[in-house]
Amino acid sequence: MTLDTSIEHILQLPIPEERREILQELINFIQGKKDAKAPIRLNFICTHNSRRSQFSQLWAAVASHAFGIKTTCLSGGIEVTEFNSRAVDSLKRMGFVITSTGDNNPKYQIEYALRRDKLTMFSKLFDDEVNQVENFAAVMTCDHADENCPVISGTEQRISVQYIDPKVFDNTPEEALRYDERSFQIASEMFYVFSKIK
Repeated sequence: MTLDTSIEHILQLPIPEERREILQELINFIQGKKDAKAPIRLNFICTHNSRRSQFSQLWAAVASHAFGIKTTCLSGGIEVTEFNSRAVDSLKRMGFVITSTGDNNPKYQIEYALRRDKLTMFSKLFDDEVNQVENFAAVMTCDHADENCPVISGTEQRISVQYIDPKVFDNTPEEALRYDERSFQIASEMFYVFSKIK
């Protein structure tokens, strides 16, 4: 599958009303920043920064670029592990060009047609040196991080947009299907969010 084909599929996916309500707070934050001509900065946070927050960072970067809305998209966790290889494989199936360096917590360079630059992604703390920005929205993508990370320095607004962890399907026949399903869900929601920005 090419990235263009994946995006065509993503744009056809329905967003349930209950998810639209959850996403509205994120839309409002982005719109408010755009109206104020202020930098738009999003830090997607999940416990291990290995699956959901990585998907969210990348797809938000793709969607914001597709809609011409300059946005700094970051991700982090409250523990460092690694960008899970199953999630990386899912993104390859989506059509992303991905290379990596290093063995322990490798850094992945991800290219996509809508952006000239590579996005470097790896598991890191939410306040890692590469995430040193102020006045960002902390977008909490999992309940564990939301409950166990009460204070996030530099946050202007904390927004809960939680996703079910595809990890529960690791080492099962459904593994690839469920990782792709979660990636597609996150992608469709990020495209929906940025499509609503005027």
